[in-house]
Amino acid sequence: MDIREIVTVTNKFLVEEFEANPESISPEANMKSTLDLDSLDYIDMVVVIEDNFGFKVNPEDFQSIVTFQDFYNYVATRVQQKELV
Repeated sequence: MDIREIVTVTNKFLVEEFEANPESISPEANMKSTLDLDSLDYIDMVVVIEDNFGFKVNPEDFQSIVTFQDFYNYVATRVQQKELV
């Protein structure tokens, strides 16, 4: 799975699961404020990521994610690691 596919899948579930405005999702936008995420939303996001991409998410990984690009890069790295196993 390449980065374009990851961005497409991610943006689709952000719109569907978190009712995000597709126009507000851009690589440099702040993910937390754009999606108005609270702690329960992060739990939901962990479940959605695991379902869509097939890897275990450590909740503390979100501490380093600020922008949507950070999020895409995180998912891409984890997917690549999973594919190497």
